[in-house]
Amino acid sequence: MRPNDEMKLGVMLLQGGGHETAWRDPSVPANGGVDINHFAHQAALAEGAAFHFLFRADTPSVVDEDLGTIARVSGNDGGIEAITLLSALSSRTENIGLVATATTTYHHPYHLARMFASLDHLSRGRAAWNIVTSGYKFEAANFGENELPDHDMRYARAREFVEVVKGLWDTWEDDAFIRDRKSGIFADTAKLHLLNHRGDHFSVRGPLNIARPPQGYPVLVQAGASDAGIAFAAEFGEVIFTAAPSLEHGKRYYSALKEKVRALGREDDQLLIMPGIVPIVGRTEQEAAEKLEKLHSYTHIDVLTGVADRWLGFVTDLHSINLDSLVPEALPQTNLFQSRQKLLLELAARHKFTWRQLIRFIYDSKGHLMVVGTPDKIADTMVEWFDQRAADGFNVLPAILPNGLKEFVELVVPELRQRGKFRSRYSGQTLRENLGLKRPLNPFTQAPVSSLP
Repeated sequence: MRPNDEMKLGVMLLQGGGHETAWRDPSVPANGGVDINHFAHQAALAEGAAFHFLFRADTPSVVDEDLGTIARVSGNDGGIEAITLLSALSSRTENIGLVATATTTYHHPYHLARMFASLDHLSRGRAAWNIVTSGYKFEAANFGENELPDHDMRYARAREFVEVVKGLWDTWEDDAFIRDRKSGIFADTAKLHLLNHRGDHFSVRGPLNIARPPQGYPVLVQAGASDAGIAFAAEFGEVIFTAAPSLEHGKRYYSALKEKVRALGREDDQLLIMPGIVPIVGRTEQEAAEKLEKLHSYTHIDVLTGVADRWLGFVTDLHSINLDSLVPEALPQTNLFQSRQKLLLELAARHKFTWRQLIRFIYDSKGHLMVVGTPDKIADTMVEWFDQRAADGFNVLPAILPNGLKEFVELVVPELRQRGKFRSRYSGQTLRENLGLKRPLNPFTQAPVSSLP
């Protein structure tokens, strides 16, 4: 059962917005990806509206293949690395959560355990880790490999990786650092525990050389939707960022994942499902439509096909396809984003999309829910998804930044509050408290013995 009837909201920190050529708009700082003030402005807008968290996607590579696409989209610049950016923003914010993406495929558990513990201390308990397995084809070559490991192998490594990180966070008990000047004891080593992990992928002795994070563990965020991804999410995830383009799809995913969570003995309110939403806000329907059309005017055909090719897994040459032909029911399986390819092909089959229609859909929404319209229309859609158990909240992907976020905050958030579906202030000190998630106990800490009879 939900502890309250208010949805959770996060926002994606992006350079120009969800539309990858939104950087061409005069309202968007052209160098925003490396401008801390641009991100701090987004953070201030979201925190002023009591959003639960800022979400920073990240990947250690250029993500596109076609040079025509790379030349025209801001996303390949990538911008500031996620943990670095959110560490900087921790000093410019007070309450909002900080979700950084980091891959388990090309990191080591000790490094990430230390970095996320550091971010949690810097922010006084507001850190979260978006756990991903690498899914972009060019990441492998940046780390001395020809190809990404097999999809299932990436998840097997990820499972052990997360267990190691959690174990490292537990190597010091919460009250191990007593810092007693009088006795001269800084740390109680009776509350220090070596990890001594030896597994298929990692050998890690420990302990971690930083105190246990204020939240116990930073909040664990995950975005998998393949069979392996859903199993991983049910086991480890606390916030799930998913793509669901329709209410029916969202309800199926929500029901299936919550059922898996319960089957593992977890409380289903300790896993929050937050689909992405791309809102195009206008005071009238026509104004919203004109905003979308303006974004379309910035977009070159190379960008349309390049972005679509990326999310379909680089398994076809869209430049050589008759764009007015129907999308086939199946494509060669990708070793990249398998769940997104499947979602997009199912959608194309249901709507009998031509390639041209599918390419435009992918570019506009990346497979997420997209709502173009007035504030009440967008709020109505979000409330419907929330009430019908398709979402516990949403990760907002403004199409253009910062104006898209500003309009959402000023026009849509009041509509949600009027319906009693979103809060007006922060209720807790840590991200876990604000999300209604329990603080994990350290397994080495013994529960106090009661003196009562």
